[in-house]
Amino acid sequence: MKVVVIQGPNLNMLGVREQHIYGPMKLEQIHQNLENFANQNGFEVEFFQSNLEGELVDRIQECLGDADGIIINAGAYTHTSIAIRDAIAAVNLPTIEVHLSNIHRREEFRQKSMIAAVCAGQISGFGPFSYHLAMVAINQILAEINAMKMAQQAQQN
Repeated sequence: MKVVVIQGPNLNMLGVREQHIYGPMKLEQIHQNLENFANQNGFEVEFFQSNLEGELVDRIQECLGDADGIIINAGAYTHTSIAIRDAIAAVNLPTIEVHLSNIHRREEFRQKSMIAAVCAGQISGFGPFSYHLAMVAINQILAEINAMKMAQQAQQN
């Protein structure tokens, strides 16, 4: 199994920008923690970060046929990007939306997610631990999908 973690704009600045909101942990540390989790649970994880909307759309599309699930923090594009929403819908892979801060306790414009409706779920407000929770969730979703496939194959035999 392979999960792709896609990081949107300004997430490369974690540990530097607005630590009172996003905390002191750098993106590389978050990725290392996720890599450890993936190794312990027997699946592959790949990371991608871009500040450019089109590159995020391209990477989501590249997941089709290459990945089993997606974890995405689209950053500010969460609230504006129909293109990212449409890309997630098009690949039809289990996708978890992640935010470090609780977007529902922030400015009104941050409380609306354009991508939530096409994601399996949304995790926000737990700082870097939000990513860990997303990994647990995607791992469970993929295990359930695999169990259903195995049951269907057993019925066909």
